[in-house]
Amino acid sequence: MLQLVDSHVHLDDPAFADDREAVIQRARLAGIGRMVIPAVDAGSWPKIRDLCAVHAGLHPAYGLHPMFLSRHAPEDVGKLLSWLNENRPVAIGEIGLDFHVDGLDLELQRHYFIGQLQLAQERDLPVIVHARGALEEVTLTLRRHGGLRGVVHSFSGSEQQARQLWAMGFHLGIGGPVTYERAQRLRRIVAQMPIEFLLLESDAPDQPGAAHRGERNEPAHVTEVLRCIAALRNAPEAEIAAATSANARRLFGLD
Repeated sequence: MLQLVDSHVHLDDPAFADDREAVIQRARLAGIGRMVIPAVDAGSWPKIRDLCAVHAGLHPAYGLHPMFLSRHAPEDVGKLLSWLNENRPVAIGEIGLDFHVDGLDLELQRHYFIGQLQLAQERDLPVIVHARGALEEVTLTLRRHGGLRGVVHSFSGSEQQARQLWAMGFHLGIGGPVTYERAQRLRRIVAQMPIEFLLLESDAPDQPGAAHRGERNEPAHVTEVLRCIAALRNAPEAEIAAATSANARRLFGLD
């Protein structure tokens, strides 16, 4: 069986409240041996910590997501520092900027984003970055801070934007959207990109692939993302699985 890493799955989400154990078991049976669980707010940190503590192969990331500003408090960046002192994650995330959702305070988003990037620099941790509608500013911010590493999850930018991220050593997280035939630009990028910057992800329970349109997504569906990418690159699935899993292990220090 191929051994895969789901580099981005919100297993703590209430959508999994009724069958979380079964979801994890289905992922295991599909060959998803490791999963990175990014947080969205301070309230989710203990739940993610406890979930990862009882399941081998689940790895926590802690952060403040830009879409959940109403749940954050100004002191939460300081709380994150204290939390990192006591709970070693594999990354800081999910962090970033979101210019797609109306009504989100842009300056407040920037405040949290920059504060968490500084923590990543201080703690030498990778970052898991959300950049919906904000990839240009996110890229400039990452470049301005320097010395960072990580992944822009659910990448949906141009080839030029992808090249700018690779030049800084950043990975692209690719999930369900690539399985849609209409995603021609993304498919072209994935087909030709340097394999060392590619990570597989589900973003479950969100972003289901074409075969599960309108359904709740699951980490087990990463196998369908793998199959699609292997076909786009005209490469064996085992080759893509080995490379992307090695990338995730190296970035997040999973070994």
